[in-house]
Amino acid sequence: MFPTVKVRLSGLEPTASYIVFLDIVPVDDKRYRYVYHSSQWMVAGSGDSPLHHNLYVHPDSAATGQLWMAQGVVAFDKLKLTNNRKPLVRGQISLHSMHKYLPRVHILPTTDLETPAECQACVERALTYTFPETTFITVTAYQNQQVRLRRHYTKFNLNMFYRGNL
Repeated sequence: MFPTVKVRLSGLEPTASYIVFLDIVPVDDKRYRYVYHSSQWMVAGSGDSPLHHNLYVHPDSAATGQLWMAQGVVAFDKLKLTNNRKPLVRGQISLHSMHKYLPRVHILPTTDLETPAECQACVERALTYTFPETTFITVTAYQNQQVRLRRHYTKFNLNMFYRGNL
């Protein structure tokens, strides 16, 4: 996911273990389109039904509160977004194109260090944090050539994972 979701954790019990994970939920049930002449996003109709609830567990989970807080910034830089209905590889979250979403970060205390973190991650039992400024609209391609060229240049220079073609 670019830009990457990054959070700073504090106030955790240093010796307790925690699973940190992220999900991305629809903000509404609308589909959007970009109107070039007015440079804004507009509602284009009703959206698609939400895809299966996807979670991305941070690869360092489970870890002690001391480790999470010592990291300074916890980054979800390995997360990949896809528009495939069923993610093809681990670490992907499926989203509909042209819909508005909000990432949520969850912190789940755990005492079970034997069971994989992916099997324990449960939104209902976790502390959940949202940041409204991280709301975004998914796109798969830009139609405007000037936007496409600017996007390619920006992603090429700022995103080490970008390998797209013009």
